[in-house]
Amino acid sequence: MAHHHHHSHIDCIRLVPIFNHLNEEQMSLIAQSAQEVHYAKNALLFGNGDKDDTLYIINNGRVRVYNLNESGREQTVRILNPGDFMGEVAIFQTESYHSNYAEAISEVSICRIHKKDMDDYLGAYPEIMRRILSDVTKRLQISEKQTMQVGLEQVESRIIDFLSEYVEDEENHTYVTLPMSKKDLASYLGTTPETISRKFSSLEERGLIKQHTQKHIEIFDLDKLLFASS
Repeated sequence: MAHHHHHSHIDCIRLVPIFNHLNEEQMSLIAQSAQEVHYAKNALLFGNGDKDDTLYIINNGRVRVYNLNESGREQTVRILNPGDFMGEVAIFQTESYHSNYAEAISEVSICRIHKKDMDDYLGAYPEIMRRILSDVTKRLQISEKQTMQVGLEQVESRIIDFLSEYVEDEENHTYVTLPMSKKDLASYLGTTPETISRKFSSLEERGLIKQHTQKHIEIFDLDKLLFASS
């Protein structure tokens, strides 16, 4: 469940590109209306139909946003890392509701800022709005690119990109814990679970990775692996 802390969470504000252009005084003003909330692994931050009136900024940990398709299967929409935010739709709309689910895939700490506070800041610092739009636009471009790539046989390089984003230490001896099941990874990368399994096996046969468990993967040489994707 969520716990609330009211100590200074300016770190959270400093972390995000949408606020970090402000001066210290302005950032601490925003930090005052931010509420730091902690979620346990697997906790739901919000669900389909919940009121969407809050900006969520990821401070620590990772969050997975997913929706349910007609047959009730989860489809991962995006993974948020520290510094990412969600809930920006609320800022542009008066009455808005979430259409998907957000789940903590590790322990997570988040700064929440209520829409009514955000409205004040946007009036005072228009640059924030510009940065939110730029972030959202970038995300649209990525998802359009993902949609376009679905038909192309670039699954392998998408897998490699994905793995490299989740490496757990920067040494040459690297491990990755997948933040979702292979089935979810398939829908996230716009391909089928069969193709994912085939590609993982192929990378393993070529001595680039070793699959210790479904989710725990060892990368023998990150540079070699990245080179394979180019």
